[in-house]
Order: sequence, then C-alpha cells, then structure tokens
Amino acid sequence: MHIVVVEDDKHINEVVSEYMKEAGYTVTTIFDGKTANDMLEKDIKADLFILDIMLPHVTGLALLKSIREHEHHTETPVIMLTAVVDEYTQLLSFEELADDYVTKPFSPKVLVKRVQALLRRKSNTSSTIKTGIHIDIDSYIAYESGTPVKLTLREFELLKLLIQNPGLVFTRQQLLDAVWGYDYFGDERVVDVHIKNLRKKFCGQVVATVKGVGYRLNVESV
Repeated sequence: MHIVVVEDDKHINEVVSEYMKEAGYTVTTIFDGKTANDMLEKDIKADLFILDIMLPHVTGLALLKSIREHEHHTETPVIMLTAVVDEYTQLLSFEELADDYVTKPFSPKVLVKRVQALLRRKSNTSSTIKTGIHIDIDSYIAYESGTPVKLTLREFELLKLLIQNPGLVFTRQQLLDAVWGYDYFGDERVVDVHIKNLRKKFCGQVVATVKGVGYRLNVESV
C-alpha cells in the first residue's frame, strides 16, 4: 500500500518514512503543502496520508480539505501529525474529516500501529461496486441502492469473497473451499445453485460466469 507523508521537518519526515517502509509500505515523502496539493491535482494514488499542519505554502488543514474534495480520496484515511495540541485545531481537523490526530512528540512504532488499524478498517468495513451494491462486513448485511437485501450466510460469504477479489476468477472448488470449507465433500453444483439465487436477489448483474472456469465479480460494473 502507498502512504504519502507530508512533513516539512526533514528529520521527522525521514523517521516516519523509514518506519513505514520497514512495515512494508511504499512511501512518498513531501516537504511542503503546495507540492502535495500539486501532486493531488495530478491524481496521485494513495492509500493513506500523514499530514503535518504547519506546512509551508499550503497548510495541512487546507490540504486535508483538498483531499476530501478529491473524487478518489473522499474516504482515504488521513492522519494529522502535528505539534499543534490545542482543542480547537483538533476539533477542526475532525470536522474536516481527519481520521486520526497524533501530537508531537510521538512514538513511530505506535504511529505504524495507527496506520495499520486505519488501513485494516478501511479494507474490512465496506466494499462497493458501482451498481449500488455494497456490503457491511461487520453486520453481515448487503445493500442495493441503500436498501437491505436479505441473503443467506452462504450467499453473503460468496458475495464478500468476490467483492474483495475483483478481477479474480474462482473455480467451483475454490469457492467451495473458501465458503463451505475444505472438509465439504458434496456436489460442486451447489455453488451454481447459490450463485443463481444470489443473482436473483439483485437488480444489477453482480456475478459473471467465465465459461469453462468459474465465477468472478462482474468487473464491468466496477
């Protein structure tokens, strides 16, 4: 995953970046708000931003607002990393939809854990396809255009697996192993039945058949 660190203090920027790289992330380091804003306008791809507030040229709060207004980053996690500790600035940051607020001095190891928690929450909470279908993994509820769709547990697990792996084609046996379990020895055609029932419950074409192979998410709808 790609993390963008915007921090004008070179030492802090280097420390944060090194810890993130050691944790397995790809990191882009930026030292002023204007450069970050310019990169944002060039449609930079990022999975999480770490922003200082007191940045040259463009403040971290202004940058946060630009991120939230960007069509691809309305829900991208943002951590404010700053020496500004007053309550007003913290509240303002959260009003501008910051996900976390870390004050300096800070523990780089704890910061890594906060990053991991935010990215885990982002990947697990909800997955969406443009047909208006999304799932809430925590509550095991599927929705289409905001309306709950009643699914069996097997149907939900099938849909979740496909949505979390867009573009991947699953054979019937792979779906059986993932959803029914490796100890299932029944007929593979049970997968076809569940896929058929799943399709009936949505207006959008959710599952595509790959002839001779198996099933995948209908990526044309993504």
